[in-house]
Amino acid sequence: IALIERVKAEGDTIGGIITCVVKGCPAGLGETEAHKLHADLGAAMLSINAVKGFEYGEGFAGVTQRGSEQNDIFMPSADGVLVTKTNHSGGIQGGISNGQDIYFRVAFKPVATLLQTQDTVDVNGQATTLTALGRHDPCVLPRAVPIVKSMTAMTIFDHFLQNKTAKM
Repeated sequence: IALIERVKAEGDTIGGIITCVVKGCPAGLGETEAHKLHADLGAAMLSINAVKGFEYGEGFAGVTQRGSEQNDIFMPSADGVLVTKTNHSGGIQGGISNGQDIYFRVAFKPVATLLQTQDTVDVNGQATTLTALGRHDPCVLPRAVPIVKSMTAMTIFDHFLQNKTAKM
């Protein structure tokens, strides 16, 4: 909050990252081809204004490891349910939920409208300056949290309904 307030006082804007965790999602949602769960979550998140990136599981950090370090090994839990020993994949393997927590991160860019004078061009392509007026958020993150939650819920529920319909 202090950083956002400081940036706002300077007439500037800032972006950031929202982490989302889905708990209690059943195993088996998604498909291995056209409707992979992570692809649909990514599409939903990338459709939100100001989103510039989507990463699930260990994402980019995981590419520096070997497969033997990244693989999530299945094993029986104390109550006989299959679980994974780790959750590097973020709860989704091969496009299908595996019953572990699904987690992902969504990157938001800084708001483009600054309350600072900026160089630009006019309709004739001539150099000029622009100073925006009015009320503008210095950061979209506080407003974006419920949007990320809602888009996630709709995507998970859509896959739940598809899964239920396919079994009928």
